[in-house]
Formats: sequence, structure tokens, C-alpha cells
Amino acid sequence: MFYRLVRAIVSVALGLFYRIEVVRRVDDFRGPVMFVGNHPNSLIDPAMVFVITDRQVTFLAREPLFRVPVLGWILRGINALPVYRKQDHPGLMEKNEGTLDAAAKALADQLAITIFPEGKSHSAPQLSDIKTGCARIALKVARGGQSLRIIPIGLTYAQKHQFRSRVHVEVGEPILVEAVGALEGDAEHQWVRALTNQVGDAMRAVTLNLETWEDLDLIKTADRLFALRNGYREQDSDRLRLFARGASMLRTVDPERFDDLKEDVLSYCARLEVVRSDPGDLAVHFEGSQVRSFVLRNLAALVFGFPLFALGLLLFFVPFLSLRALALAVPVSRDRQATVKFSLAVFIVPAWWTLLTCAGWYFAGLPGLVLMLVGSLPLAIFTRYFLERRHAALNDSVAFFKLGNRSRLRAHLLAEGERLQEEIQRTVDELMPKLEAESRAQA
Repeated sequence: MFYRLVRAIVSVALGLFYRIEVVRRVDDFRGPVMFVGNHPNSLIDPAMVFVITDRQVTFLAREPLFRVPVLGWILRGINALPVYRKQDHPGLMEKNEGTLDAAAKALADQLAITIFPEGKSHSAPQLSDIKTGCARIALKVARGGQSLRIIPIGLTYAQKHQFRSRVHVEVGEPILVEAVGALEGDAEHQWVRALTNQVGDAMRAVTLNLETWEDLDLIKTADRLFALRNGYREQDSDRLRLFARGASMLRTVDPERFDDLKEDVLSYCARLEVVRSDPGDLAVHFEGSQVRSFVLRNLAALVFGFPLFALGLLLFFVPFLSLRALALAVPVSRDRQATVKFSLAVFIVPAWWTLLTCAGWYFAGLPGLVLMLVGSLPLAIFTRYFLERRHAALNDSVAFFKLGNRSRLRAHLLAEGERLQEEIQRTVDELMPKLEAESRAQA
């Protein structure tokens, strides 16, 4: 009951905080399942498992979290298992064997567990070294005559600390671990290492692994230009990973060409940012009817929506401002910023909602109580949505005035984009056979 309550609250809160896209290559999560994921966003990452499956999952979490007020109570309430890291407890590492035994027992009892094999959250653009804990748990289960599945989860955050930013959650192909007989010495070590490497490969298959974060703008812009040239849909996680692999390969085999192409693409990306546009805007022809429709639609939104927006801003100005101030005041690393913001919101917003409901009852009796109880939270969501939509409309307006009325700038950027499209297409045609051969070799 407690687990279901926590899952419901966290799932709803995550859906409000982020724009989550889930891609599943497997939908069957029955039986003993170990979810393994990359770890770029502290406590938000395990919470994303609530979005993927409604079955109860046992989490492995570092032991110091169990001593954090409220959070420790929640972790114990959902039966999470403590992991003793060397940097936290140099003298208590032997307790991890008990944790691994408990995790293995949960799997043997047909349950599901979640583990993050990197061992820590981080903001690096690629996976850290994969620890052997997940393979050691699997070995304990397999030795008991039980098979299990290891399911990789890839978490890609567009801007992980930004409210309403996009999150791509990808559930990859499962690794089937069959029951094994007795293993000793080198045979056991080789089995654990082989499975650890297999888990690492599976996680890399559902995540972006970049040399630097600067490469993210490079591959996204290159992918967008390639998609426009070939008529593909705008976003495709598999294609983006191919571009990441291709960038890494080109950097290795022809670094001079890579540097030239990277400089051209990022320079083009910077010029587009100046006019708040993307490559797709350049091909858009601003018809008079479309412009009139855009103007009328946004005028209507301002006329009918602004009063509600102003009311929401008035009612929720204090928590909005408090969340921002507290998030800035807490000195944390980048990979924990979203956790701080999300945690503060989970506590502050319900508290403020309760306060508004009490105020409605105090000033207007039962009608005021019902109005605030039912209407204040949807009003807060609408206020944030209205602000986002008007910001998007402003960007569209800027693109229109800078591109629609400046034909020379538009023509120059369009010609440059077409040149880059041709260069990117040639590079893709050259590298694709090599990437396919590399994939076959890995398989």
C-alpha cells in the first residue's frame, strides 16, 4: 500500500516536472527482472522506474541516503536495500555481501530489482565504468537454478535541471541469464566479467555516449539537417546514437576532417541561435493566412488566458519564487540540481495548496474551500503552461521578423544549411558501412 502511494505521487509529480517520452523494446516485466540504468540525475533516475512499470520494484541505494530525514523513512518504507560504498564506509564493505544476498533472494522470489551499475550519479557525457555488483547478484540467482532477465534502461535528459524539459526513457532488449552450475576461481571471475561487459554494451545501446557535452549540439544539429534532407521524422533516438558513434569514429579515423565539420556545424548552430531558429524554420514560407491565424490564435490566448494566468501568478508567486531561491541557495553538483528542485516542489507545492484551501475556507466558507481544493492546483499547472506557450510564441515571432522580413539573411542561412546537408550526407554514406560492420562484429 505504501509503495503504491509513493509510486502514484512520484509518477504524477515527474509527469508535471518533465516531459517524459518512453520507448519500450520489451513490455513484459513479469518474473525475476533486474533493471539496470545509467545514472546522470541522482534520485530522479530511480524514480523514473515508477514511470516504466507498475509492478513493485526493490531499489538498491547508497547507505547514507537512509540517514537523510524523510527520504530515509521513504526508502525503508518501500523496502530499498542499502549499498555500502568504499568512499562512504571503508570499514563496512563486508555488509554489501548481505545486500547482494537480499537482492538475489528478491529475484529468486520472482520479484524485480533496480540497480545503477555505475555506482554513482554524475554529469559526464558518457557512461562511467560498470561495476560488477549486478553480475554478482545474477550469479547468486543463477547458481540457485533460477534464470532471470537483465533489462537496460537509458535515460537521456535534454536539460535535466530545467522544469518541463524533455526526458527520453528507453527500455532496451533484455539479457537472458540462464541457470549455471558450480563455478569456482577463474571460471567464476570470467563469468562475472563477461556478464558485466554484456551489461555495459546493453546500456551503451540505449544511451548517448559523447566525448564532450559540446558534441551534443553537434550531433543534434547534424541529425536535424540530415533528417530534413531525407524526409525522416525529426527525432529518432536510434539515429541520434548512430550519429554519436559516427562522430566518435570520424574523430578517430580522420580527426582533421572531424574538427573542420564540427567547427562548421557548431558555427551554423550558433548563428541559428542568434535568430532563435532551427534548420526547419528556414524552409518555412510565411503565408499571409498562416500569419493571420498565428496572430489571432495568440491574441485570443492573451485575451482569455491572461486573466487566469495573472490570478495563478498572484496565488502561486510565493512558492514559485521560494523554489527558485532555495534551489539556487543549496550548493549541489549539477547531477543533483534536479533532485533538489523536484524534492522541494513535492513538499512546498502540497503545503501551499493546503494553505490556500484553508484560506478559502476561512474567507469564503465551504464554497471557498471546495474552490481552492479543486481549482488551485490545476490553475498552477495552467499558469506554468501559459508561460511556456507564450515563450514559444515569442520565439516564433522573433523567427518571423528576423527571417520572414530579412530575405538575404534567410537565403544565406538556407544556402549554408544545404551545403552542410550535402557534407553530412557524404560523411554518413562513408561511415555507415563501417558502423554496420562494427555492429555485426559486436553482435
